[in-house]
Amino acid sequence: MRWQRLDDVRGATHVVVLEPGEEPVQALTDFARTHDIRAAQITAVGAFEGAVVGWFDRETHDYRPIPVGEQCEVLSLVGDIADGDDGPTPHLHAVLGMSDGRTRGGHLLHGQVWPTLEVIVRSVRPPLAKVYHPDLGLALIEPEHRSTAP
Repeated sequence: MRWQRLDDVRGATHVVVLEPGEEPVQALTDFARTHDIRAAQITAVGAFEGAVVGWFDRETHDYRPIPVGEQCEVLSLVGDIADGDDGPTPHLHAVLGMSDGRTRGGHLLHGQVWPTLEVIVRSVRPPLAKVYHPDLGLALIEPEHRSTAP
């Protein structure tokens, strides 16, 4: 992973470039925690060697995996970072393009970068908190809550 921080009057923007073989969910989680990014918007483009996206099943409160077992273009990757119980946590959705023009999309569960993933992380203040809702089976951003992390 290579990265550069760009500062402006509204906050910080990080340009994060992932290398072949890196796993983006873990890499962005580690990056957010290392750099204390507790509220951010994420966008990215690039490609994967393979990936797994998910569709959230409201009955089981779990993601149904949708494997993508081929090279694919990351046509769109969008998401956010907010403070969860374990620290800053990204929530990422991806639209992936196949060689024949078909697409697969959903919650990004796993991917293997090839040859690159170019990520823009726009951080803001104050930190946002994700609160777990047992009735939904999900942790969601609660704008009225403030993160309790230092």
